[in-house]
Amino acid sequence: MNTMRGAWWVVVVGAVVAIGGCKKGKAGGAAGFGGGAPMGMPVEVAVARTDTVRDEIAATGQIEAVQSIDLRPEVDGRIVEIPVREGQEVDQGTPLFKVDDAQLKAQVAQLEAQRDLAQQALARAKELAQQNASSAADLEKAEAEARSAQAQYDLQRIRLDRTTVRAPFAGAVGQRYVSLGDYVTSSTKLVSLHTVNPQRAAFQVPERFARDLKPGQNVSFRVAAIAGRDFTGQVDFVDPVVQLPGRTILVKARVSNPARLLQPGMFIEAHLVIAVRPKAIVLPEEAVVPAEGANAVWVVVAGKADRRPVELGVRTPGFVEVTKGVNAGEQVVVGGLELLAPGAPVMPRVVERTGKQPAPATR
Repeated sequence: MNTMRGAWWVVVVGAVVAIGGCKKGKAGGAAGFGGGAPMGMPVEVAVARTDTVRDEIAATGQIEAVQSIDLRPEVDGRIVEIPVREGQEVDQGTPLFKVDDAQLKAQVAQLEAQRDLAQQALARAKELAQQNASSAADLEKAEAEARSAQAQYDLQRIRLDRTTVRAPFAGAVGQRYVSLGDYVTSSTKLVSLHTVNPQRAAFQVPERFARDLKPGQNVSFRVAAIAGRDFTGQVDFVDPVVQLPGRTILVKARVSNPARLLQPGMFIEAHLVIAVRPKAIVLPEEAVVPAEGANAVWVVVAGKADRRPVELGVRTPGFVEVTKGVNAGEQVVVGGLELLAPGAPVMPRVVERTGKQPAPATR
């Protein structure tokens, strides 16, 4: 009797264990197959946006005066007066040097007297010709002598006027090379003269950009000697000849200089704007995945990752322009993209990427 009771207990326990096994099996099946869609991978995304991008060329150069010359006298003689000082700004026509003109004044006076005599002789010849008391040849000779005397007087008068050396244009007087009492000739340098406003920014651009260069383009630059100050100008000269051996093209831009901060010879770092795209699509640079010589980005579409090849434009710190492959407003993955696969479900979290504005961009 006790033996049968023991056997029954074993059967009951076995049944209970079997029932528990069935419940666990059903619970496992519900978790593996009936629990809904799998959880997506959390990623950080940024929204592709439109912005104005300026395509620029970076170059180095220097400040130049629009006009710069070394003045020389047109008349030989001794310097007797220097009415200006070095560094002074002068207007066009301002007297800068005076050459001794005593001898020329005497010659002018002599030629003036000869001119008067020739004119008097011409007047008498005309009276005689009217009275038929002289020949036509005599009248022609008197006219020629009067014209010759007048020409000699005018020539010497011009030389006398040019004993005063004047500024041919408005600018700043530079280094003076002579002093009072020096004897000068037409080959003697007197002083340098430079325009001050406007000035020119001159720089070299690689020849591969030749088709992008044209007058009127905007240039921004900084001067090494003037920290924290930006200057702007417009291109007014593009050299039609490529310079060797560097194969570069000389570009010059006119720059306003009312404060007289820019001086010839200053070193500059320039940025030449060759194109402006007001509706360019811009992404954070970390969204771009380079692979095998091409570029791609991961785009979130309907909660899944989609890998797209893209074509890039210009870059600026923190951002890159996309010319093909992404539309404005789409979400691109910027964080957690290392483990993504095409079609993988994702849980996007929009983040803001801070940094410099995407304009301008430099090549």
